[in-house]
Amino acid sequence: MKIKSSHSQIARLEILAAISGLLIALQSRANGELSHLLGNSTEAALVSFGSGLIVISLIAPFNNSIKQGMRNLRAAVAAKQIPRWRLFAGVLGGSFVALQTQVVPLIGVALYSVASIAGQTAMSLIVDRIGLTGGGKKLISKRRVTAALITVFAVLISALDRISLASFSVLAVALATLAGALVGVQRALNGQINEYSKASFTTSFLNFFMGTSVLVIMLFALLVIKGNEIVALPSGPWWVYTGGTVGVIYIAFTSTIVQHLGVLTFTLFSVGGTLIGSLLIDIFSPTNGNTVSWYLVSGIVMTYFGVVIGGQSRLFKR
Repeated sequence: MKIKSSHSQIARLEILAAISGLLIALQSRANGELSHLLGNSTEAALVSFGSGLIVISLIAPFNNSIKQGMRNLRAAVAAKQIPRWRLFAGVLGGSFVALQTQVVPLIGVALYSVASIAGQTAMSLIVDRIGLTGGGKKLISKRRVTAALITVFAVLISALDRISLASFSVLAVALATLAGALVGVQRALNGQINEYSKASFTTSFLNFFMGTSVLVIMLFALLVIKGNEIVALPSGPWWVYTGGTVGVIYIAFTSTIVQHLGVLTFTLFSVGGTLIGSLLIDIFSPTNGNTVSWYLVSGIVMTYFGVVIGGQSRLFKR
C-alpha cells in the first residue's frame, strides 16, 4: 500500500527521525555506563530490554490503543494480510544487541559503528526497493546510493580519531556489518507491522518481548558455556536504567516514520541525529575524559550534506 504524505508532514517526520537518532545516542550512553558498572555487556543489554518490556507491559493493560493494535494484528494474520513471521521483527533487534556485545570488545566502538552503519545503509536501499515497509517501493537511484555512501564516509570521519587498526578483524567487521543489516530489516518490518496494528506502541511491545526473549536465551547460554556469572545491579546513578524506556519510545517513533520516509531516508536523518547527540554528550557528559572532536563535527556536517545530495529532504527546498 502506497502511503501519501504532504511536504510539510514529511518535513516534520524528517525532524522526528533526527530526534530518534538523538534518542539512540542517549540510550547508548545509558547502556554503556550500565555495562561498565556491571562488567557484563550481555546482562546490561538484557536489563535494558527487560526494563523496556516491563514499562510497556505495565502500560498495555490500561491503554486501549495497544490492546486494539493487538486485535488488529490478530485479524490481519487471520486474514493472511501479513505473514506471521514478520511479527518477529524484535528477534532481529535482540540479535543486533547480541552481536554488538560480542563484537565491540574485539574491534572497538568506533570501527563497529562504521561497519554497522554501512550494513544499515546498504540494507536500507534493498528493503526500500522491495517495499518491505508497506510504504511503497523506492528505486535504487544514483542519488540514493551517493547519499548512502556519503553517510557511511561521514561516520568514518567522525570516528577516525578513535579507530585502532591494531584490533582489526575481518570476521568481526563482517559481523558488525551483519548487525547493521539486521537493523535495516527490523525497521522495515516494524513499518509493516505498524501498518496493520495502527498503534506504534503495539509494535514496541512486540519488539521488546521478542528482543528480551533472545537476550534471555543468550545470557543463559553464556552462563552454561562460559560460566559467566550474573552480577548484582548497581544502586545508581538512576539514569543508567533509562535505556529501555528510551528504546520503547524509539521503536514507536521509527515504526511510524519509516512507513512515510522509507528506511534509507530515515537512516540518513537518524545517523545525523545520533552524531549530534554524541557531540552533546561529549560536551555535557563526556566518558573517559573524551573532549569534543573536530572529526565528529566534520562527520555531522558531511552527514547532512549527504541528505541534501540525496535529494531526500524538503527542509532544504523551501
